[in-house]
Parts: sequence; structure tokens; C-alpha cells
Amino acid sequence: MRKSLLSSLLLLVSSIALASEPKTYGQALPEATAVPISVAAADTDAYLGKANRFSGRITEVCQKEGCWMMLEDNGEVARVMMHDHAFAVPKDASGRAEVHGVLSVKQLSKEAAEHMAEDGNGIVPPSRELRIDATGVRIEG
Repeated sequence: MRKSLLSSLLLLVSSIALASEPKTYGQALPEATAVPISVAAADTDAYLGKANRFSGRITEVCQKEGCWMMLEDNGEVARVMMHDHAFAVPKDASGRAEVHGVLSVKQLSKEAAEHMAEDGNGIVPPSRELRIDATGVRIEG
């Protein structure tokens, strides 16, 4: 009985440890310090058009395919698009994430904003948004 209890406890502890491992989707992220979304938003010119590593908290994920997600940091947000729809993240993804990609500023048409709302939480996004074309995403476990 004691041996069985110990085995069960070890199995539980190892499964918890594995669950907390970060998971990468798409390409592996290069070694670099991640720039918080709030820092990039405060000085977009310094980050536009350049591949960088960005960080934030996942607040929303595309509920159709997992092909985009929203990252937030200190009140600033950016939409992360999975480059060429080459990969997706789980629709229930949450927590902290880091992404590697190119930052841009997009003007959304009314139709595009409504489409994003339909695929997300129903809230129509602002017409101007920060967007990251990501080649890789790492989500904390």
C-alpha cells in the first residue's frame, strides 16, 4: 500500500512539473531579451519592421483556428498573427507568452475589425492596432 501511494505521488508530481514547461509553436525563438508590448507601444518607431522578441499576457485567442492572439502588457495590446497561417496556438491558451516576429501598425477596415470580433470575443477592436507577424510563439506552462 505504501509503495503504491508513493508511486502515485511521484507520478502526480512529475505530471505537474511537465505541465509547467513552456510550449513552443512555430519556429524556436532566438536567444534575445523580450521587449514588453508596453515598451514597444511607447516607442513604435524603434521596433517597426524589425524582427524582435516581444512579451505579454495572452488576453484573447482566435476561436476559429488559433491563428491569432492578443498580448497585453501594462494596458497596451498587440495582435499576434501566426505567419502565413503556418501554425496555430491552442484556442484556450492563456498566461504569459513571448513571440518572435515583426511589429507593424495596421489600420483595420470596418469589415476586418468585425471579422476579428467574430473570431474572437465579440468585441470590435480599434481601427488602429499594433500587429506582430510571428514566426514563433512560446507560452509559459
